[in-house]
Amino acid sequence: MTIDATTPDDYISKIPEERKPVLSKLRKIIKANLPKGFQECINYKMIGYVVPHEIYPDGYHCDPKLPLPFINLASQKNFVAVYHSGIYADKNLMEWFVEEFPKHCKRKLDMGKSCIRFKSMNDIPYGLIGELCTKMTTQDWIDLYEQNIKKNEK
Repeated sequence: MTIDATTPDDYISKIPEERKPVLSKLRKIIKANLPKGFQECINYKMIGYVVPHEIYPDGYHCDPKLPLPFINLASQKNFVAVYHSGIYADKNLMEWFVEEFPKHCKRKLDMGKSCIRFKSMNDIPYGLIGELCTKMTTQDWIDLYEQNIKKNEK
């Protein structure tokens, strides 16, 4: 599901009515728990939380004109998704999240490399997502990105 929006508020206004409270709550929790330095925007046609060029001038290696992405939040066709790049790049963070998930949610974890999918809007572990957001600062993410991801393009 592609949503053409220019701001996060615009994005939420264009998603199905039953998902607006869920995306709004996830957005509020992410914003309240992310360490300082991350910036909210529209990124890849989703709500994004990025390291802005003012902090990391190199930008994203795939397109240096874009800021370095960290978390995206999206309403997809069959689910709501939280895309967390830190989980993809940090094995210890991934292991922590996978271990914690069953303590916060009755449903089985549905996850790709960085994508956490929520098909049921009634069983989202908001507290766990909030805690996940606290686990990495902008500098932690930049260091990890340069160490694990950007080095592969050299």
